[in-house]
Amino acid sequence: MRVALFSTCIGDSLFPDAHKAAAIVLARLGCEVVYPMGQTCCGQMHINTGYQKEAIPIIRTYADAFADSSIDYVVAPSGSCAAAVRDQHVRVAERYGDRALVDGASIASKKTYDLSEFIVDIMETYDVGAFFPHRVTYHSSCHSVRFLKVGDRPYELLRHVKGLELVDLPNHEECCGFGGTFSVKNAETSAAMVADKVRHIKETGAEYVTAGDSSCLMNIGGAMSRQHNGIRAIHMAEILASTVQHPWTPEHAAYTREAML
Repeated sequence: MRVALFSTCIGDSLFPDAHKAAAIVLARLGCEVVYPMGQTCCGQMHINTGYQKEAIPIIRTYADAFADSSIDYVVAPSGSCAAAVRDQHVRVAERYGDRALVDGASIASKKTYDLSEFIVDIMETYDVGAFFPHRVTYHSSCHSVRFLKVGDRPYELLRHVKGLELVDLPNHEECCGFGGTFSVKNAETSAAMVADKVRHIKETGAEYVTAGDSSCLMNIGGAMSRQHNGIRAIHMAEILASTVQHPWTPEHAAYTREAML
């Protein structure tokens, strides 16, 4: 099975370790992992901010990179980006693009999956051989829940990680306040939302908070690092890539304010 990794712009620019971890997990499951060099962004921030027509070149680039018939599936360690591809690309292409773009966007979007749903639905497994002996809570990102409807897939994957103690996050359905340009245009509201999220994370007594989106983790991790509360943010792919032989260590943590300066 030939699987293309969609690294996403935020992953490629700021958090490459999470996307390398996703490639490790996919390879461990027997996939041939490829990385099309022409890939860039999914365009969701442009579309969500009202620049749909301007997003057409981005959608075309995505289709050019991933509609190739030699690629069986496209996997993104980002529920937000996978949701944007599946929910927005074809609709915007139909509105502002040509027939060739609509066809390419349709092909690429149909084979694009979030990491958790690919592992569970396509590879048909919950146990990827991971080992992470820590107390962890999980943040459900808005797009993965409301658009992709990943359901309990991430929870089941985490429950099958050896040594991991998974604790429920109070008010888990609430947004972290990032929302792409929302956090810039509505900074005070965003800050209040992430403050609530961090307070609930602290209530769990967890050592780590994990999610399937680097953008959420960047927002949450930055807020926690400013509080110096000792809780670390880690992408779920990094937990799934961690094994007894090659454990993930705190030195890899990237979702802190200092790492983003």
